[in-house]
Amino acid sequence: MKKHQTLIYITLFAISMGIFEGAVVIYLRALYYPAGFAFPLTPIDNYIAITEIVREFASLIMLLSVGIIAGKNFSQRFAWFIYSFAVWDIIYYVFLWLMLSWPESLLTWDILFLLPVTWTGPVIAPVLVSILMILLAMVIYYFNLKSNFKVRILRKEWMMLILGSFFVFVSFIWDYCQFLIKNISLSELREKSFTNKLFDLSVKYVPEKFTWIIFLSGVLVLCFALSLFVLRNKKSETY
Repeated sequence: MKKHQTLIYITLFAISMGIFEGAVVIYLRALYYPAGFAFPLTPIDNYIAITEIVREFASLIMLLSVGIIAGKNFSQRFAWFIYSFAVWDIIYYVFLWLMLSWPESLLTWDILFLLPVTWTGPVIAPVLVSILMILLAMVIYYFNLKSNFKVRILRKEWMMLILGSFFVFVSFIWDYCQFLIKNISLSELREKSFTNKLFDLSVKYVPEKFTWIIFLSGVLVLCFALSLFVLRNKKSETY
């Protein structure tokens, strides 16, 4: 029991945080989407939008802090961070489905994140990434226990993880960025009213197409990075 106490408590923390996140969304939807959420977005006050961005940033700091406190080395701190992030994300959707019967399906579009620009995609995409994050976190956790916390993630493995994550990130912002490119001219980028223009456009945005090719390419690269890490550490166990 003692060996896995950290895993149990971080799981409970992430589940609780997912419920809190879902509760905030339920309040926002009761205020702005009483008939149910749909694109385009309902206009909201700028200070509410800014508050949401700050809240999302604070959520990342909370998850990162948990990883730093719980981990005994860099790889384990990274593992706890991605594990708590992934559990939080999955529980968030489970809670919303239990409370609101939303999302209607795994292919329902959602706003995933707001930093540095709006991320959108079908719900199944972040759920798949979260499952991969949990798998990676668990193999790091396993090999750390086996090696007395001496596990390292090598440079080539980091490069694959970063590259795969970049592809996934691009797939999430691709459609929204295409929308911005079509609706904002270069001259408007230099204007002081650019921020207001951005807020005005956000309430007109309707997702059109998810770039599955880019997303699945990122997932494959992440799976390759995970395979490299597992094979290397299993080989070291035999010596």
